[in-house]
Amino acid sequence: MNESGASTTVIVADDHPLFREALGLALQQALGEVTIIQAGNMAELEAVALENESADLVLLDLHMPGVQGFSALIYLRAHHPELPVCVISANSNPVVIQRAMDHGAAAFIHKSAPVEDLRTALKTVLAGDLWQPPEIERSGAPTRTDELEVAERMGELTPQQFRVLMMVAEGLLNKQIAYDLDISEATVKAHMTAIFRKLGVTNRTQAVLMTQRLAVEPTESEQHGFNVQPDS
Repeated sequence: MNESGASTTVIVADDHPLFREALGLALQQALGEVTIIQAGNMAELEAVALENESADLVLLDLHMPGVQGFSALIYLRAHHPELPVCVISANSNPVVIQRAMDHGAAAFIHKSAPVEDLRTALKTVLAGDLWQPPEIERSGAPTRTDELEVAERMGELTPQQFRVLMMVAEGLLNKQIAYDLDISEATVKAHMTAIFRKLGVTNRTQAVLMTQRLAVEPTESEQHGFNVQPDS
């Protein structure tokens, strides 16, 4: 329960339904009375975060459809600053953990963590503090300044501009973005102009390269095979 004594509301954002269900059971063991709201991609996460502004926290997987690297974490911290975000990941790289914390995560929890660790982490966050695996010591190398600057600029994007940028990073053309978002190509171009201005770039390639700086692992952009399409 949260401080008011009501049921704790947790948004679980992960693209694997079975893991969401398993995590839901673990949350019930860890917190007792809990209301769980699920999201399987970034669009669903945006919607449920907006519809449940009184939620107590988010459990966020970094790898979901519709996001690039740490972008979902950055989006939530920019648009829902009062909502604590606990990253839950299979990644145990200390550098990745530190980067997540530097981007505003309230906790970093490994997917294989025992229920007791989950309980400790969540209660720590619900009490207003930060938590990370006890065996992980801060590496002493802070996240690069240029990456933090990219995150700050991305945080200035409106939700629709964020969606457009993520779709550009996936290699979609303006006409494809317009179709998927049910807007005109002229509106997409207007969003692109605003995105370029806020990111401090002049073209699509530069914008995509900026999003790649937020990749969880250095090789992520190569693994995903980013295909930057020219303006259309």
